[in-house]
Amino acid sequence: MRRLLIAGNWKMNMNHKTAVVLAEELKKAAENAAHLDVAACPPLVYLQAVANVFQGTKVGVGAQNGYFEEEGAFTGEISMGMIKDVGCKYVILGHSERRHILHETSDDVCLKTHAALKAGLTPIVCLGELLSEREAGTTDFVIRRQFDGSFSGLTSEQMKQVVIAYEPVWAIGTGKVATPDQAEEVHLGIRALLTERYGKDVAETVIIQYGGSVKADNAREILGKPNVDGALVGGASLKIDSFMGIINAAM
Repeated sequence: MRRLLIAGNWKMNMNHKTAVVLAEELKKAAENAAHLDVAACPPLVYLQAVANVFQGTKVGVGAQNGYFEEEGAFTGEISMGMIKDVGCKYVILGHSERRHILHETSDDVCLKTHAALKAGLTPIVCLGELLSEREAGTTDFVIRRQFDGSFSGLTSEQMKQVVIAYEPVWAIGTGKVATPDQAEEVHLGIRALLTERYGKDVAETVIIQYGGSVKADNAREILGKPNVDGALVGGASLKIDSFMGIINAAM
């Protein structure tokens, strides 16, 4: 069976002190989180401090982005090897804010996905449609296009190591949320794509998270859907009570 993965994306929030405090709170609160995996993805500059807190615990650490080159003259970028070196297990790639604000393409995401896997990281690769695309009835087309672009060239064994996060762009930070049935419909479609491209064995292995205004009061119903394997949590991961509410719903 697929284990649920609840990952908190702290985005561009926190300072050193508050990041460490939240990590300490999560370490203590998640001690008894059974049958699921928990991760925190702090801002880049606090990765080491947060990784130090979680060392030896069941909470994994992830970066919010990384670069596809291993080293070189790429000012301001951080390689996947560097991310791995400071104690990370995960890296978020292709988040909608990077696709739509910073104009990353699926080709960029693909290069980063290959680099992450080569470095021994688990990439959490985000797919999702804009509100205009959902209203136009093109969600399936958009997801298929992003899927094929972001995972081009991956082998079946590599695909088994990838986490997919479906995050409808219109539900991120807006307070809107896809209904459990809407989430399940897209997750089922992604599962079908995995079967089509990589076979049933891979499709049944890959974790597909939901991301988009997940909160303690809606998590249980969303996570209860058979093809929803966890959550990529934004704002609700910045307070221990709200994040633990989601983790408890998952358990």
